[in-house]
Amino acid sequence: MAAAPGVARSQFVVVGGGIAGVTCAEKLAMEFPSEDIFLMTASPVIKAITNFKQVSKTLEEFDVEEQPSSLLEKRYPNIKVIQSGVKQLKSDEHKIFTEDGKEYMYEKLCLCAGAKPKLIFEGNPYVLGIRDTDSAQAFQKNLAQAERIVVVGNGGIALELVYEIEGCEVIWAIKDKAIGNTFFDAGAAEFLIPKLTTEKRETPIECKRTKYTMEGSEEKEGPIAASDKLGSALGPDWHEGLHLKGTKEFSHKVHIEILCEVKKIHLQQEFIQLQRTSLTFPKEEKHVELDEVLWPVYVELTNGKIYGCDFIVSATGVVPNVKPFLDGNNFAVGEDGGLKVDKHMRTSLPDIYAAGDICTASWEPSPLWHQVVVLGKYNAQGLGLDHELMLRCTKGQEYVKVVMQSGRMMGAVLIGETDLEETFENLILNQMDLSAYGEDLLNPDIDIEDYFD
Repeated sequence: MAAAPGVARSQFVVVGGGIAGVTCAEKLAMEFPSEDIFLMTASPVIKAITNFKQVSKTLEEFDVEEQPSSLLEKRYPNIKVIQSGVKQLKSDEHKIFTEDGKEYMYEKLCLCAGAKPKLIFEGNPYVLGIRDTDSAQAFQKNLAQAERIVVVGNGGIALELVYEIEGCEVIWAIKDKAIGNTFFDAGAAEFLIPKLTTEKRETPIECKRTKYTMEGSEEKEGPIAASDKLGSALGPDWHEGLHLKGTKEFSHKVHIEILCEVKKIHLQQEFIQLQRTSLTFPKEEKHVELDEVLWPVYVELTNGKIYGCDFIVSATGVVPNVKPFLDGNNFAVGEDGGLKVDKHMRTSLPDIYAAGDICTASWEPSPLWHQVVVLGKYNAQGLGLDHELMLRCTKGQEYVKVVMQSGRMMGAVLIGETDLEETFENLILNQMDLSAYGEDLLNPDIDIEDYFD
């Protein structure tokens, strides 16, 4: 395919500087050393995987580092990083247009543009989303001046955020019955809740990785806002290196509101006006200190309660970043808005692949696995009533639950230093009949790993 004058051409173009995009570009660079790989990213930094270890057949362990894109180009001379966002894709012409006005032609394209925060209210200066390093830094600056915040959401970032915050009262609003509903069961949630109120904390391990941020963030009215540019997604240790402390001297003060969502947000002047007119509060509500504290913003929940706070953190998931690619292209799209891909990561359009948060798996899932950070059907998903649970719990140390069906292990939840991950994964995969072991399977006095090495 010949490129028009002024139009760059590459065999492979990858869009996105996150883990999916960088890993894809690295793999292509190794497999096709004579071909130039174009990696397009709106951020000056990329996410790289380091210290990779294959723990077991399906379990992998690795660290995620933020690095300047120049390091990636140095490691792989055939990778050319193009620092610009994507403006448009013309799949029928095999062309991609960047925001800096340039055109690129490709033979094969892989879209790894990730996702953006799904904010509860767009455009409200007191609602912050946490998605990339820039927004995490903005959150840290706001938290340093805060006495109380409201966290909305029950996913991974909300869980880590509420645990890490010190010196600031946290009102945590979740739509589920228990915290961490996406990742574990109600029993595990009860095991973890005391961790949110403990005063004594272990000294965190210092994060020695260099942190890079995007420049040019403009301060707006209200809390400090992050840049509107799309940066790389946060890694699993996103809170390391951030000083997540408010203005108060206490360590943790968390109040959880379950089975509720945000109904409305009132700015201070709106709140005062409503208070003077029609707004009334339940008599049992003790958290709205009308005569003592006047907060910058107020959150009205669907359970009728209203809390004043300094700002709101919207940790309510993400929306696949498909907008630059849909116009004029007939992609098949999943229910969550992501680009549908098959088991080979192919989209519905020829020569276009996708990976990471931008895509939606459209293949038939394995009968043994469910996409979460625990093992197998940890909550008996799809097993009906024909199953039993076995539990071992030592308060403050470990929580172990296994799901059994017809003598075979179908799933597990492991919290704490159990050293059972690889053993239980193998037992789920090989579907060994464990009936003979009975309750000894979780007997703490028996080193169960030795039985199945």
